[in-house]
This record gives sequence, C-alpha cells and structure tokens, in this order.
Amino acid sequence: MSEYDLKDKVALVTGGARGIGKQIAISLARCGAKVIINYRGSRSEAEQVAKEIVSGGGAAEAVQCDVSDYSRTEAMVAGILEKYGRVDILVNNAGVTRDDLVIKMNEDEFDKVIETNLKGTFNTIRHLYRNFMKLRAGKIINISSVSGILGNAGQANYAASKAGIIGLTKSVARELAGRNICVNAVAPGFIETDMTSALPGQTLEKARQMIPKERLGRPEEVAETVLFLASEKSDYITGQVICVDGGMCM
Repeated sequence: MSEYDLKDKVALVTGGARGIGKQIAISLARCGAKVIINYRGSRSEAEQVAKEIVSGGGAAEAVQCDVSDYSRTEAMVAGILEKYGRVDILVNNAGVTRDDLVIKMNEDEFDKVIETNLKGTFNTIRHLYRNFMKLRAGKIINISSVSGILGNAGQANYAASKAGIIGLTKSVARELAGRNICVNAVAPGFIETDMTSALPGQTLEKARQMIPKERLGRPEEVAETVLFLASEKSDYITGQVICVDGGMCM
C-alpha cells in the first residue's frame, strides 16, 4: 500500500504513453487515482499502459490529442470533464526534441519544440483553469528539465521551452495559491529512457561525469517526486522547481 492516498482523484498525464510519463501514469494509478493517459501518435503504446493499469486493478484510459493544438486540447478537456466531472491532478509531461546547434536550427525545429513543450503546457492549464478554480483544490505538476536551468549546447529550443515552463509554473502558482491549488515543476536530469538510450556511448559517459551521483536516474525516481507533489503531503509547497538530477544543478 502506497503512503500516498490518491483514491477517487482524477489525473491527466500528457505524453503518458512512454518513458517518464508512462511511469508517472502507472504510479498515480497504483496510489488509487483514475488516470487519463494522453498521447499524440503512439496509440498502441498508450492503450498498453492503460491495459497494464487496469489489469493491476487500477482505472485508466488513453485519450488522443496533440496538446500543441489549442482547440483540440480544449475539446479533449471538455470530454474528460463531461465523463469524470473533474480533474484533480494535471501532469504536463508531453515533450519533443529537435536538437541542433543554433546556426543549423531551422524555424520549424524551433517552433515545434516550443509549441509542444511550452504552449502545450499552457493549453492544458488554460482549459482546466476553471475546473481547478471551481474545485478550490488541485495539483498541477509541470515536467521541466535541468536543460531549462543550466542550458545545453545543441538544445536552445528545448532549453528555452523548459525554462519557459518554469516561468509559467511560478506565474500560475501565484495566480492560484489563494484557491488552494499547488503548481510546481519537476526538472529531471539524465533519466534512463528510450531518449537517453539512443544517445552515443561517449555522450552518456560525458553526462555521467557531470552527475555527482555518477549514474543516470530512473523513471521511477521522477514518478516518486510527482506522487509527493500530487498528494496532500505537499499542500504547503507551490511555485517550486524540484530537480531530480543526481546533483547536476546543485
């Protein structure tokens, strides 16, 4: 039995079909939350995550939507609210990368990353804003990155989007604090996912040398932090950025 009781809570996890998002969805469900797994293109993977949750006794469903699209996100949220009546926990995890040096980066590569990572986070918050105001409760957890704090060569678009998420988090936290709604960001470092496993060995070794803990993190370690922020144990924490990075940003 988990120490975090999320029974009867409804949680929306964007980009929940794989990697960190998948682990967050599974962990929330294990704590009793009904989980909506948002995905853009990986339908089979998202449905497999939902199936895994349901087979374990939890409640979950997969919902398709490109969160970078304002009107489609509005429609997705409307459908969720019609079915479940409320959303108690919003985890903005959906993200893409289009890495390149600025001198080689084209406009589309820059725009796509900003639209999905930053605007996508705004879109879900915007369309669930009245829901949270009405509840006078809730948790919004935005997945940023150490890249948004430290910057990263070859990731100007990604770092800018993740830094933007931090600014958005703090602003929304100030707006909603009086309504008992907590808004925080989690900034993972190098985590063992498909994204990092695709990196060249030399790049991974260089990354390890930057991490005081001398290893990559696990998706479960990010999910545990999200669980804490989603639970009532974090009710007096808002507007914060919590790095899950093995000490990279200290």
